[in-house]
Amino acid sequence: MASSKAKVDKPFLAWTLVLIVAGFFIFSSASLGLLARSTGADYSSVTFSQTVLGLFLGSLAMLAVSRLDYKLWKKHAFYFLVLAIVLNILVLIPHIGFDHGGARRWIVVAGISFQTSEVLKLAFVIYFAAWASSQKSKMETFRYGFGPLLVLLGIIGALLLKQPDTDTYLMIVFAGLAMYLVAGGKWRNIVALGLIGVLGLTALYFTRPYVRARIDTFINPEANAQTSSYQLQQSLIAIGSGGFTGRGFGQSVQKFNFLPEPIGDSIFAVEAEEFGFVGAVGLIVLFVLFSMRGLKIASRVPDLFGRLVVVGIVIMIVAQAFVNIGAMLGVLPLSGITLPFVSHGGTSLFITLVEVGIVLSISKTQKQR
Repeated sequence: MASSKAKVDKPFLAWTLVLIVAGFFIFSSASLGLLARSTGADYSSVTFSQTVLGLFLGSLAMLAVSRLDYKLWKKHAFYFLVLAIVLNILVLIPHIGFDHGGARRWIVVAGISFQTSEVLKLAFVIYFAAWASSQKSKMETFRYGFGPLLVLLGIIGALLLKQPDTDTYLMIVFAGLAMYLVAGGKWRNIVALGLIGVLGLTALYFTRPYVRARIDTFINPEANAQTSSYQLQQSLIAIGSGGFTGRGFGQSVQKFNFLPEPIGDSIFAVEAEEFGFVGAVGLIVLFVLFSMRGLKIASRVPDLFGRLVVVGIVIMIVAQAFVNIGAMLGVLPLSGITLPFVSHGGTSLFITLVEVGIVLSISKTQKQR
């Protein structure tokens, strides 16, 4: 356990703060597109959620969590997971969960919407880290290693695919597999799960129209330019029109009348239009530096639980970022997943900052080399 005088990892904190500041300015500009399309009340609600609930309260939570002994999360991991599962069951109940864009992912508490899957992401990382660290000598076995992971992913998948929230589920799978390997799991089980995943994706292609539309758009982006491919086409136009240095802060044209969800999953296209190739690459580099420093912290943490939590959190955040960016560039299928630290989502930003606080808390125990 780190001493009371141990300091958090300053480089990781620095990259996080740069991402927070960059995200705030990008969101501020992108939100002007919402103001032009909707009422002032909608704009005020969105900005309040992002700045007060997400950024301000999230920053306070990050500071508070970074001062906690991270082993408390291990002690209460099971109860946290149960709470997250209950929340994700409640969201499926009519008059408790509410729909938006064909999905039911939110619960309203005191007039504020709350996305329950964000809690489930963190609860999964903490619980599986607690399980794997307690079974570290048996992780190579199916009974104590890969089997429990499959059961956990199965329960979570049943909840998230019902909402539906396929994108969040994929992020959890990525994090879970990374943690499994770090804990001593076998590569052949990962390959087997990959084959199962291909079969599952095939099943979703034929049973979920929105999954089929995304894959068809990825394979043939020129087709259905006014329907399923519309978002991708407008995103590419925005990115291309930004050129090398961009139109300038606040000068995006696409965010006003063309880009769907300019403050949501399309926000990278707005950023690229306003700051150009330089700004787009700069944002990508920030996420790379964030991930490299996070994984370096994980490599220095002597405690397996702490190491697995850091790996799970960092992989989940960065995988989400690159899936979002890849989708806007057309190199990955459209996902609908948001860009961490940048896109609108008070719950998402709050939980992301809590996750960063946990990593900072764990970073106090790292061995210097």
